[in-house]
Amino acid sequence: MVNVAGVKFKTAGKIYDFNSNALVVNLGDRVIVETEQGLGFGIVAVPTREKDKDENTLKDIVRKATPEDFSQRTELEVLERRAHEYCIQCIKDLDLFMNLFSVESTFDRNKLTFFYTADGRIDFRELIKLLVKEFSIRIEMRQVGIRNLSKHVGGVGKCGRELCCSSFMHTFDPVSIKMAKEQGLSLNPTKISGVCGRLMCCLTFEDETYRHLKKKMPKLGKTIMVEDIKGKVVRQNVLRQSVTVRLDDRTEKEICLSQLKKENTGNPSQ
Repeated sequence: MVNVAGVKFKTAGKIYDFNSNALVVNLGDRVIVETEQGLGFGIVAVPTREKDKDENTLKDIVRKATPEDFSQRTELEVLERRAHEYCIQCIKDLDLFMNLFSVESTFDRNKLTFFYTADGRIDFRELIKLLVKEFSIRIEMRQVGIRNLSKHVGGVGKCGRELCCSSFMHTFDPVSIKMAKEQGLSLNPTKISGVCGRLMCCLTFEDETYRHLKKKMPKLGKTIMVEDIKGKVVRQNVLRQSVTVRLDDRTEKEICLSQLKKENTGNPSQ
């Protein structure tokens, strides 16, 4: 058994397990941890608990953050802003087609990582030379997708709330147009796309519920009996658990599932 605490480095960042050893850390504590890139400044997102895990596979929590650590973090934020501004100017001078949106420094100041988006591959060898000359530090250029851009930058969605990806989502789940169809949403791209231009992540939140509720409903086009009159299912209202049936006399009637005869519901796969 090993004492393990979950630590994240960003507001909606992924949570990583670290060996807390005998150190007592509580939810919300700022801590200094060992990472593959060097020392990191993080926040405890999951309190210490015992876990059956080989302690050799986990990096350690070095200490709780001290006032000196907070001061160093502030200095690094100044460095990151300066590096961002300088790199933007270099990109313009070199006429590179890339969108730099974030710069991060390791806590021990041994590497700067530049995050950017681009339509294709970028030859940034000259750019790296300029950055190394200016900052005398190891440089990494990391190209990421447009969803990651929204996650880093943040913003407000069409719902009026902070973007899910930047507020609480740790990872991106696959989103498909089929989810929008299952939920009866307009397939107009402008209505089902987020600020990143991709399908809204929130489509995944209700997908399982819609699929579960639809199993109990007769499919579109199925012929059923309504008050001894044949009719065809033309619409479904999943949340109200009702269907609209077009009868043989061309009239339409909305029927709750509880009102349908048992033989009408049949097998949803039919």
